[in-house]
Amino acid sequence: MDELITQATTGDVRDRGDVVAVLPVGSFEQHGEHLPLITDTAIACLIAGRLAEDHGLFLLPPVTISCSHEHAHMPGTVSISAATLYAMVHDIWRSLAASGVPGLLIVNGHGGNYVLQNVVQEINVIAPPRVALFPVHEDRSRARAEAGLESGGAEDMHAGEFEVSLLLYGAPHLVRDGIESDDHAAPSRPHLLSLGMAGYTPNGVIGRPSLASAAKGEALLESLSRSARAHLDVIGAGPR
Repeated sequence: MDELITQATTGDVRDRGDVVAVLPVGSFEQHGEHLPLITDTAIACLIAGRLAEDHGLFLLPPVTISCSHEHAHMPGTVSISAATLYAMVHDIWRSLAASGVPGLLIVNGHGGNYVLQNVVQEINVIAPPRVALFPVHEDRSRARAEAGLESGGAEDMHAGEFEVSLLLYGAPHLVRDGIESDDHAAPSRPHLLSLGMAGYTPNGVIGRPSLASAAKGEALLESLSRSARAHLDVIGAGPR
């Protein structure tokens, strides 16, 4: 993970000047037998690092444990409450704003972090908006189409083509042998909030990791970087 976490010094930040910060938010949860518990954190760091490089942002270290309650009782999963995640992100933004950082882009790597939508909306009640959440549904859909993913968003929910492709490109050492046989279909999940993931998958996967490739992962990152520009414009980062 060293290559995915910022190693900037205070001098590096001072020389860069007043730029928007980017915060990766991951999780620590099961991702089947062939992906690590840190999968969402690694992906959030991979995306945030690419955005920092492409758009000149201030890269922060990741939040590594978040709201993974739908994976409770599956080995290795650790969660914090939504209230704790809310407080962490809110406090991080307050600290950044107090030090003169003009904005914050939150890169969310875990779909269960619903509370991030609330904290961003609440912070932005005071105009002009200064905090954005990324990627949103439209960004992911565009990235899927541009990268030529074969599975759809509803089908590819967890540890599938999207996530494995990103890791195969940006952190292939984290992907173990065996993803070719991990496919599991559960496109309809009406009681996910009540039953959790265990109610819909015996192996922890919902999606088709067998379709993943490094080439698709590279294309996903390129698309996401392009999509991030509009979010940065909204929170006042301006074009580079």
